[in-house]
Amino acid sequence: MRSSYNSVQRFVETATVLLLLLLLSLASSSSTVAAAKAKLATRSLERALHLTNASEKEIQLYWIHPETKAASLMSSPTIRAGADFSINTFVAHEFQVREMPDAATGSCAGGGGAAPETCRTVLFQITKNDDQIVTVTKDFTLDVVDSQIKAQKAASGLLKDCQATAKRRLAAAGVDKSAGQVVMDDLLQCVEDGVAAALERVHEEIAFQAAVRMDVAGLLENYTCADDTLQSTKDLQVRQWYQTPDSPTPRTVHVKHERAASRIHMIEQFIQPDECEAMALSAEQSLHHATVADGQGGSRLSENRKAMQAGIKVPWSQEQEDNPIARLSRRVYDYANYVLELDIAEHGQEDLMSIQYFGRGHNDTEPDRYTPHCDGDCTGNYIFVCVMIDSSV
Repeated sequence: MRSSYNSVQRFVETATVLLLLLLLSLASSSSTVAAAKAKLATRSLERALHLTNASEKEIQLYWIHPETKAASLMSSPTIRAGADFSINTFVAHEFQVREMPDAATGSCAGGGGAAPETCRTVLFQITKNDDQIVTVTKDFTLDVVDSQIKAQKAASGLLKDCQATAKRRLAAAGVDKSAGQVVMDDLLQCVEDGVAAALERVHEEIAFQAAVRMDVAGLLENYTCADDTLQSTKDLQVRQWYQTPDSPTPRTVHVKHERAASRIHMIEQFIQPDECEAMALSAEQSLHHATVADGQGGSRLSENRKAMQAGIKVPWSQEQEDNPIARLSRRVYDYANYVLELDIAEHGQEDLMSIQYFGRGHNDTEPDRYTPHCDGDCTGNYIFVCVMIDSSV
């Protein structure tokens, strides 16, 4: 009978470990969502570093060159006691924090021992985790917190009470098998309730962030439309793109926004006059009020998208005859594949879409326009297979 009790206890401990792993995964879901396709899910190596100086001494932050080990000053020039310092960096970058001599005495607090006046230093490296906060403590050690550590603490706290209660009840149950089974059932229910509450908090946070993002975007959109003198976003880079290796001339690409999960490129002379005319003629007979995706496989009208639209079926069978619509469509796929390093075929994809705006003058009370909106869910997640990954306007 004693072995039965031990088996139950081992089950509780094993279940606790497995549930801890599950909770770590759930707790981390607010910062990163696994993508279904490697090329699309590749995360940027860029990370944000936030350094807090709680050492009561002025410090400096240096970046250490990975090959030469030369130190480059990153702070400007010092970080005062109690101050914060933020910088964008990359995974695996190494930094050194240096204590600065006291302005009055010219010496450092030091670490004791044979040279108590020696200025202290400490090294750390950027990990792959998000939200990295490094605090320099009073004794000049580092307290590092990131998304993974936060998840571990949240998961451990969630399990602590459930585990303690289960162990206490198991000890009281002794050799009673039925009581042991009840304890296990209650343990699972306790953790299930905790996970449900954690998931609810994650969903609420995602909804809040999405609402803030959309509200801010709407205000910015109104401002940019009202200011005729506002300049376009400055180019991050200007590239030349050849649609095919034997293309006689390249097209100029203005890179306006470039991140792992989102990119905005403006391409000069992308559409030719005969292609534009062919689209206009094809769309003329089927214009209707524009809709947005409803997140459930359908579409709906939205105040965020006021325009007229018409789908244009691409005559792929006439591509060899240089049909202008097929020619334009091929260019769309060629550029999308070039940028995303994919091999997207035209079969099963959306047709071309003609979007036409009316009433765009300053005196129009409500001109046609696109305001910020999401085609489907607006959760900020990475892209999954079988959803829209690219739009060419």
